[in-house]
This record gives sequence, structure tokens and C-alpha cells, in this order.
Amino acid sequence: MPAVIRKLVTLLDETRREMRRDLPRPVRRAVACAVIENPFAGRYEEDLGLLVEQGAELGALLAARAIAALGIPGEQVESFGKAAVVGEAGELEHAAALLHPKMGAPVRAALGKGPALIPSAKKSGGPGTAIDVPLGHKDAAFVRSHFDAIEARVPDAPRADEILLCLALTDGGRPWPRIGGLGKAEIEGRDGLR
Repeated sequence: MPAVIRKLVTLLDETRREMRRDLPRPVRRAVACAVIENPFAGRYEEDLGLLVEQGAELGALLAARAIAALGIPGEQVESFGKAAVVGEAGELEHAAALLHPKMGAPVRAALGKGPALIPSAKKSGGPGTAIDVPLGHKDAAFVRSHFDAIEARVPDAPRADEILLCLALTDGGRPWPRIGGLGKAEIEGRDGLR
């Protein structure tokens, strides 16, 4: 059964200047969000397979929306992250079912690759609950310049019987990174770490 979507929201954040210095190019971060009905709200269910399948469906949808917001081909996306807020009639495992088993594959397909683990966060909350979507480089987790987060919030979601699912994609790392670590140009792309 496909996800029942009440609302889709996309946010585009573009940083052009940091510490009174113009960036060589703006850094753009997009967060695509879906507010869906939680089919297991208010009851314990042992088999969360339905949410696992919806995670795959929504991963493809949200990746397409975030890529479109960035205005670049998927292959040019540099970092990614995902998060979910479960309404009070649900449980954290409902968020985990959406986020973990199958959501990553369609996101990676839309990006052309992305062997690094997709950073994630989950929490419970009511309408307007904010969540920080963690970000990391899609090809190499040790690229420190891309350790970041972006806040997502939908004012009227999640309702008690809903889940807010978010996917964040960027076209760059933090402005003016200078704390060392693996540089973007040094990525080997073999294991998702380096």
C-alpha cells in the first residue's frame, strides 16, 4: 500500500556570504519533507514491512524533489541526510522502519552513487516539532568539511497519527571549512569512508 501523503514541503537554503566574506559560489542545501499517515498509529504492530516499503517509495520521491530544488543533476549532489518525527500515537521504531532498511537505495540511485552511510535522526513530537537533519558527504564519511546539519520543521505536522519524513541534499559543505581531515579532492570512493 503506497504512503498516504497529506503534505509535501521543500525548503531551499542558500548561503552566499559567511563572516563578511563572499563565498566563491553559494552553498545550497535542500530539504524535502513528506507528511504521511502512520498506518500503525495507536497500536503495536510486530511487522513494520509496510513502512519499510513506504520508505523506499518516499526515498525516491523526496530525492527527486530535493534534487529539483537544488537545480543540479543528482550526480553533483555532495552530501545527504535523513530524519523523521513521529506523532505521539506512534513510536520511534516507525521512523526507523521508514528511514533504514530501504530508503537509501532509491536515494543513491537518484544520485548516481553514494556509498557512505546516510546520517539520520529520529524523534517523537507534535505539530511544529523541529528536527536537525544531520549531513555527511555521500561518497566518503570522513570528509569533515561536510559534517553539518539543517533544521526541518512543518508547522502543522506531525499530527498524532502522522510521521514527518525529511531528506536533505546539498551541493557543497560548510562555508570556509578549515579543520583538516580528508579533503573532497582526496576521496577514493571505495568503501564509503574514504
